[in-house]
Amino acid sequence: MSMYVLFETSSGYSLFERTGMEEIGAKLSQVQEAAGKAAMFSKVVRLVSFVPFKSAADALENANDVSEGVVNETLSGFLEMNLGKFKAANFELGVGERNLAGAIKQQLGYNCVSDEIVLELIRGIRAHADVLLKQMKESELYQAQLGLGHSYSRAKVKFNVNRSDNMIIQAIGLLDQLDKDVNTFAMRAREWYSWHFPELGKIVSDHGQFARLVKIIRNKSTLTEDQLPAIEEVVQDEARARQILDASRTSMGTDISEVDLINIENFATRVVSITDYRKSLHEYLLSKMGHVAPNLGALIGEMVGARLIAHAGSLTNLSKFPASTVQILGAEKALFRALKTRGKTPKYGLIYHSSFIGRAGVKNKGRISRFLANKCTIASRIDCYTETPTTKFGEALRKQVEGRLAFYEQGAAPQKNIDVMTSVVNELKAEESSAAADPASDELVLEEKVEKKIKKKQLEADMAVDEETVATPKKEKKKSKKNKKESGDGMDVDTPVSSKKKKSKK
Repeated sequence: MSMYVLFETSSGYSLFERTGMEEIGAKLSQVQEAAGKAAMFSKVVRLVSFVPFKSAADALENANDVSEGVVNETLSGFLEMNLGKFKAANFELGVGERNLAGAIKQQLGYNCVSDEIVLELIRGIRAHADVLLKQMKESELYQAQLGLGHSYSRAKVKFNVNRSDNMIIQAIGLLDQLDKDVNTFAMRAREWYSWHFPELGKIVSDHGQFARLVKIIRNKSTLTEDQLPAIEEVVQDEARARQILDASRTSMGTDISEVDLINIENFATRVVSITDYRKSLHEYLLSKMGHVAPNLGALIGEMVGARLIAHAGSLTNLSKFPASTVQILGAEKALFRALKTRGKTPKYGLIYHSSFIGRAGVKNKGRISRFLANKCTIASRIDCYTETPTTKFGEALRKQVEGRLAFYEQGAAPQKNIDVMTSVVNELKAEESSAAADPASDELVLEEKVEKKIKKKQLEADMAVDEETVATPKKEKKKSKKNKKESGDGMDVDTPVSSKKKKSKK
């Protein structure tokens, strides 16, 4: 039985035939030894055919298909052209990618092999590609590999950036870290300032308000009625502001020096800045979730949805998870401990922080968590694969969960999922048709066209400026030549004079 090896390069597809079957046999050690030397390995394999890619875009498309295990038209046509004349039972095809091997076997019916010997043969072909592929030079192979590597990586990074789920992962991680830091710093500020004014910590529980009050009050002995409006602005309560003023007059705290007050005030300023940044980061996360995963945020809340995305690694990974995995996402330790000890498995993970789990009864917590995980899976898949983000599906799914809670508590009949989805789709279609008939939308389209024309003109102007800058040296040379002709510098002055004399004699 003959054996062929498919080798994907950055320049095209190549097919090699293994010729040294009897000499080296099927032992892995002998194949590894032969792959180390070009002279010996050239006797093991023989190039049968090579088809180059049409362009760099074609190479990128084929590289993406190979990585995803898809047999496109170029690859299938190449294999059928070279192997279609043989019977499938008379040869084996070695493929490095196992997913691609399975796709080729399913689509074309070839007997594909992807074992260690095939991988060693591919390694040897890659190492000695400049010798085996005689029609390709080493420099051309290197340039093609470099260009394809850059474009392939750029395409993957662009896909990740367009989804922007990485920004959500970083933001929720930073938000959790800031919560810990704010608590630590605020407790340190409370403990430090409480030596001077211990009653303030009992009256004000919010960390941000406490740090702002430290900056306003400073020394309790100098607190007067004039500072009462500023305190009231911080605590948003007139009675509490009056209580702080009264407590400062009867406080049991110790006196404090001006140097200590300066250091405490500086530290309180840092706490205030961190709390303000934490609020702005929270707003940024909410807006980012509204763009990337609006349905998931509308269903379960932006914070819980962001934690689900961060724990899954990306929105794409979360959309691929089944509902049973989403249900216990974040409770992996409890799950494996229960499996090891043969105890009860957890009913929920991160989705426990949703308000639906807390509102459900003790008997229905497992049911509602399973139902909520199912709806979270649907919402994440809609967010991941839709082109126009909308919150309609998330709001409809949230109503479904509300109806399921009412069904468990009161026995009210819930809506069917197909009816809910159909109504949302019809609503979106109606909105699209109304937007198309709205003259304001036509004005927006015209404005976009005008902006595109303006940008196009700007690009043409920039290109014209670049061409002028490139062409200026040539124009300057021509102008200098003309000036020299007119002035006579660098030219033979006798030539035009002699020609005039000849004309006058005639």
